[in-house]
Amino acid sequence: MPTDHATEILKHPGAFVLRTLKAFRANQGLLLAGAIAYYALLSTVPLLILTVIGLSHIIGEDELLQTLGRYLEWLLPGQSHAIVAELANFLAHREVIGWVLLATMLFFSSLAFTVLENAMSVIFHHRVAIRRRHFLVSAVMPYVYILFLAFGLLLATLVAGSLQAMGEERVELLGRSWSLGGVSGVLLYLLGLAGEIFMLTSVYLVMPVGRLSLQHALLGAVTAALLWELSRHVLVWYFATLSQISTVYGSLTTAIAVLLSLEVAATLLLLGAQVIAEYERSGTGDPDARPQPFTTGQG
Repeated sequence: MPTDHATEILKHPGAFVLRTLKAFRANQGLLLAGAIAYYALLSTVPLLILTVIGLSHIIGEDELLQTLGRYLEWLLPGQSHAIVAELANFLAHREVIGWVLLATMLFFSSLAFTVLENAMSVIFHHRVAIRRRHFLVSAVMPYVYILFLAFGLLLATLVAGSLQAMGEERVELLGRSWSLGGVSGVLLYLLGLAGEIFMLTSVYLVMPVGRLSLQHALLGAVTAALLWELSRHVLVWYFATLSQISTVYGSLTTAIAVLLSLEVAATLLLLGAQVIAEYERSGTGDPDARPQPFTTGQG
């Protein structure tokens, strides 16, 4: 029964964590995260350009870029200003976009999703061994996901604008006045956290082969989101205090910092997936269901 192995995990959480980390190492999780981070670096700017150009016909560019910068700070701590500045510069010269460049950007914007799907196939190897996804579904899925991300950004922009407007209001009660700015800030943070968990949940529901339960997807999403919340604050502190990255890499500083942030994020994303996979395998009661190490040589 699911409740039985869930109770067992709660009784021995350390054993479950250790088993998950061993499975993540056996699946070459850090190597997969590096591949995702590299292709995400190639995909981020084209994806954002296409999204912003599309949404700029519905929402003002300034408001859209402000919202995008706020939530890019969640993914790329300390580097969002440079990305938004490049987006604004590109929007100012959008007339240079031709059909060839548009097709190229659309192709590169989908690369990260393709690599992520392949990485999920490794993590959820027990699912792939039973059932494989049709290649046409894999080909179309990245572009459908891009549309959903654009729709999510549209909703976030509208809600964030309302919350910011609320923050400028004041409440008068018993002769005293209180600003709603603090409440607005808390609600904006909760909106970002909820959006982060929702996005991770959607990734865990869509990317692995087969139907994943919402409960399991939420388990992995909450795990990855909480770990990322801790990690991104550490990254902000590191870049602000200890990092000598600008001294070492010079003009490449932004690219290296973005790549580092993406690799940490990809590692936690895959670790959340590994939590789900290990939870599924623990429910089978079969200790032999654990993944065997992937090797590159002739064993």
